Amino acid sequence: MTHLRSKRLPGSGTTMAAVFGLVAALALGAVGEAKAAAPAADTAQTTPATTTADRFTDRPHGFASLAGGTTGGAGGKVVTVTDQASLARYAAAEEPYVIRVKGSIAVEPFGSNIVVASDKTIIGVGDTGEIVHGELHLKPGTHNVIIRNLTIRDSYVEGDWDGKTTDFDAIQMDSVHHVWIDHNRFTRMGDGLLDVRKDSEYITVSYNQFADHNKAFGIGWTDNAKTQITIDHNWFTGTKQRNPSADNCAYAHLYNNYFSRQVADGDPQWTYGSWARGRTEMVIENSYYDGVQHPHQADATAELVQRGSILRNTTGRHDAWGDAFDPRAFYGYRLDPAAAVPALVKRFSGPQPRIGDAVTLHVPAAYPTVQSAVDAVPAGNDVPVTIAVAPGTYREKVLVPADKPKILLQGTGRDRSDTVIVYNTPAEYGGSTGSATVRIAANDVTARNLTFSNDFDEAAHELKGEQALAMKTTGDRIVFEDTAFLGNQDTLMTDSPKLTTVSRVYVRDSYIEGDVDFIYGRATTVIERSVIRALSRGSATNNGYITAASTWKDNPYGFLITRSEIISDAPAGSFHLGRPWHPGGEPDAIAQVLIRDTKLPAAIKASPWTDMSGFSWRDARFAEYGNYGPGAAVTADRPQLSAAEAPSYTVARYLNGSDGWAPYDRH
Repeated sequence: MTHLRSKRLPGSGTTMAAVFGLVAALALGAVGEAKAAAPAADTAQTTPATTTADRFTDRPHGFASLAGGTTGGAGGKVVTVTDQASLARYAAAEEPYVIRVKGSIAVEPFGSNIVVASDKTIIGVGDTGEIVHGELHLKPGTHNVIIRNLTIRDSYVEGDWDGKTTDFDAIQMDSVHHVWIDHNRFTRMGDGLLDVRKDSEYITVSYNQFADHNKAFGIGWTDNAKTQITIDHNWFTGTKQRNPSADNCAYAHLYNNYFSRQVADGDPQWTYGSWARGRTEMVIENSYYDGVQHPHQADATAELVQRGSILRNTTGRHDAWGDAFDPRAFYGYRLDPAAAVPALVKRFSGPQPRIGDAVTLHVPAAYPTVQSAVDAVPAGNDVPVTIAVAPGTYREKVLVPADKPKILLQGTGRDRSDTVIVYNTPAEYGGSTGSATVRIAANDVTARNLTFSNDFDEAAHELKGEQALAMKTTGDRIVFEDTAFLGNQDTLMTDSPKLTTVSRVYVRDSYIEGDVDFIYGRATTVIERSVIRALSRGSATNNGYITAASTWKDNPYGFLITRSEIISDAPAGSFHLGRPWHPGGEPDAIAQVLIRDTKLPAAIKASPWTDMSGFSWRDARFAEYGNYGPGAAVTADRPQLSAAEAPSYTVARYLNGSDGWAPYDRH
């Protein structure tokens, strides 16, 4: 079967240009001090801030990305927790989990630990997820953990400013490896906020807020110089010491951090910024210290390199000696200008509404098949989940069940033909539904930049049931954008759970091919700005039927094909636009099909509508309006909308329904 590559019809380019323009406009908007001149030092390695999306990547960077990387709970089930018991159960489980913390979880007894085992992602939902009065604790040997987008707060014991009577940290880890701590807010705990201890390795701490506390962030408690740690874009505000304190770190790379509102209690020694202790090798780059005592200091046995930072109203030690190490020998990274750091860090550090509000599952990096990623989505899912499918051919059948809404199937290749989901089952084995390569029964599902195919070879087999669906939908509010549907008979079925239930499907900038009834079903379906290819079966007189609608009689809107192009290499006058399908002889299935403002090929018959199973096409609701091309004509056998009727049969009228659904507004 010939498969046309992505083809957007005229007009789509202006939309994309507008989108890219908007992204560019947002890049430094509201950055404030980012407009200030960057320091002269290290300008060759400094690049400005780009897009908001760059701050919210779900892949770790820095040392946590090395030596196999840190993936957390990727590949495991996605669960949402709202209570301590559930959080503790999933966090301590042996198998991988992506654990979404929704709302505030108060830990009892006060100051207790939640043990976090290996292969876990713990992520706050939007900016609402928080753990109160409790600690996340990683025991020795724990590895591959991601903790993101949480607030952990308030295990402080009144009067114990030095934290000498308790050990109620926000996060504590001993002898672990591959941990990413990102976009969290830590404040008012019983001892430290973040303790990375006892030879922990491959750690990245990024975009966090350490606020209103004595001992913020400690690293070490060991005589071995093993820890490798990246610390970037964090905000230390209202803290006194350990910003951080790094004891015997093999490599500590600090860049683009912001230090402000340091506690001013007159302590001449233990009020300080960043301290390289023991045999630590520390590199500080393009950070911003404002009103900090001892902003960066180093023991005589340590090495500290500082370059490109801005120090404003600082006093005390400003140590820098030795060569330390070159971070770029280990990984690449982007330096923001030091002058931009306060505004960037204020805006992007701490929990963000957009991070935990959606989940991305990567196929095959974390989930070997598309179906395994769908299986990981929790039943009753209440937040968007993106299943990002890498380029490749996935020979599998996929079912998105009715209890898993809000899924986006996203091909990540450059072209929709790069990512193909394909199988080869005919209706002979399991009926038409069982033949479908992909079935979408859930509501609010979108597919983009993908190809769906059923490559059953009907010419090579003689079967009673040769229908072979590439896609069947029964859910409502289904969107296909820049997708392709490949097959022969019954390629694309857009249906609903029952005759009297109206489901809506929007297909845009896509490609559909087939021969017999290859766009069919009872869902209200709009196909806009797409290419429909009618395949030749080698007949000089009848090669097939493009549509076979079975619209419920009380639903005024069935199929609308608009601003599209139908193409075919079939002989002239050998293809029908459609016929009325009455499943099981159902008399209340009265097809409604309108083809308007669409180019028709010479293959279209002069009388393009025909009867089916004893039901006359004249009793159906077939019409055309404004079509053109060699296959377009106005005759007695080709009902036309009048100019007065045309405004009642638009994309909006078909799709809006009672809930105002308007997926077309995104373009």
